Amino acid sequence: MDHEATSTGHWIPTVVLRVATGDMEAAALLLDSSHQVRDDADLVFHGRPAHPSGAVRLGPDGLALDLDRVEPAVERIVVAGWTRHTVHGAVPALRAVAPDGSAVVTFTVTGGEDVPAIALGVFHREAGGWKFDRLGEGYASGLAGLIAAYGVAVDDGDRPAVLAGPVPLAGVVKLPGQAPPEAGAHVPGLFPPPQPPYRLVEGWEFGPVFEPAAFEGRGNQVVGVDTGPLPGPVLVEVAQEGEGHFALYPLDAHNKDGEYVIAMSLPDLRATRAVHAPKDGPLRLRVVSQNRWTLRVKPIAAARRLDGVLHGYGPDILLHPGKGVDLRVDFAGGPGHAGGHVHLRAHEVAGHHRMRLDPALLLHESGALRRTVPIMDGPVVVELHAAGAWTLTTKPVPAP
Repeated sequence: MDHEATSTGHWIPTVVLRVATGDMEAAALLLDSSHQVRDDADLVFHGRPAHPSGAVRLGPDGLALDLDRVEPAVERIVVAGWTRHTVHGAVPALRAVAPDGSAVVTFTVTGGEDVPAIALGVFHREAGGWKFDRLGEGYASGLAGLIAAYGVAVDDGDRPAVLAGPVPLAGVVKLPGQAPPEAGAHVPGLFPPPQPPYRLVEGWEFGPVFEPAAFEGRGNQVVGVDTGPLPGPVLVEVAQEGEGHFALYPLDAHNKDGEYVIAMSLPDLRATRAVHAPKDGPLRLRVVSQNRWTLRVKPIAAARRLDGVLHGYGPDILLHPGKGVDLRVDFAGGPGHAGGHVHLRAHEVAGHHRMRLDPALLLHESGALRRTVPIMDGPVVVELHAAGAWTLTTKPVPAP
């Protein structure tokens, strides 16, 4: 049977979570893309208190979910509460806390005091990160009926005579002290970061169009991607987990480093840059890092459009195809004695095949700030370099 999330979901940091299930015993099921266990080892409960991967463990105080260690084939982790008694009087609830003890999410079920087993909630992958969704599915057939519904083989002696489907239960999800992050906003500890939907800016003609490519790794590596026969700028998006220096160099026809594209030590680095694809052969890039990282190469037409209010963290590339606007820049500052730096350049690209060597420098300052700068009529590629979190707000130019 299918088991679908029943709420819109809440982003969860990719950390080690401690998950308790109130007065009920805890169990977890690790599911693949079919929403079923791969084999019985994907059930963690009192009879099997640790998953072979080490990502899920059961202890005296509940479950420990190490989301960073979950195998790639596992897409969902269902957390269940159960009891050996038909009528138990316990209030079914799920509570997840971060390593520092702060509450991440709670889900309290109403009307489940006489249900012996409840699938409380599910932690699932989405856009490179993790989300939590409530489930609230009660099983009158107990733990055996619940785990059988997710594909676990149950001994005949333990199998209920009737495997009735789950009964939906109401409940309330709370995220103490948290507000949903804005699209593009920095979520500390969330790795890989969520990826926006892939779409090209309508009518944008600057830069080659090709099939996007994605890479992930740890430490120094070389990657390559075919960007098609047409030369021109392409979009390179990178993310690095944790702290440490990250650098990215294009390799030339002699396999030597070109001028660096990125060289930063921004914690939880997120960066989008424009790189010129070579005339002949694939684009090859050298990654210098000691941590886990992801890298995506896309057409520059897939960059975000400069429109309305945009949030971001670290360097970015934005497209402005329309009439001139005023752009308010809010920079939160960054690490270091100078409070981080921010500079903004505008490349007028009409009639060009490459990024201009003499772009308009609109902003070059350090520390937290709020400034407004003019953006000329498009098509314009806006190159933002910021060592921290930022917000951009476009405002129409008043009519003369």
